[in-house]
Amino acid sequence: MSRKVAILFAALALVPLAVTAQTTYRCTGKDGKKYYGQSIPPQCVGVAVEQLGASGTVVKRIDPQASADERVRKETEEAERKKQEALNKEQARRDQALLATYGSEKDVEDMRRRALEDNQRLIGQIEAKIAGLRQKSAGKSDAGVESEVKMQESLLETRKKEAQAINAKYDDDRKRYLQLTGRAR
Repeated sequence: MSRKVAILFAALALVPLAVTAQTTYRCTGKDGKKYYGQSIPPQCVGVAVEQLGASGTVVKRIDPQASADERVRKETEEAERKKQEALNKEQARRDQALLATYGSEKDVEDMRRRALEDNQRLIGQIEAKIAGLRQKSAGKSDAGVESEVKMQESLLETRKKEAQAINAKYDDDRKRYLQLTGRAR
């Protein structure tokens, strides 16, 4: 019997250790009273809660749940921060590509010249095609040819506007290249 008693006493001695090993929460409710529990007591909703360790010391402080407006504001700020981070990352990628593409300001101007030459060559081809279509239909009224001429004229206008876009692109590339290499004027 003494062995059973010893085991019972040992088991009873361990019960307080098992109980204190569980997490305990404490708060001062809105009514000014202290509340304790193994889970956060319902009276602690909306107030600061402390998680207590086995010795009764504060292990962690849990701030009251933010109001809906604060949560929305924080979520908006976080979304804006992530958006700005993505924009910064994309700009860094573009800057790196720009520096890898051009070795000097002259390289930027050479690429501009080639792009404008290609565009001008295409404009010349379109103008020649329009002239050929007009010559083919000289004195005749052919709806199919007139339709083709109008389509080619539209394409010609697009190519002429593209020359402006090419210049704008290389102006931006040149300006950014100079900023990145520290030679901005």
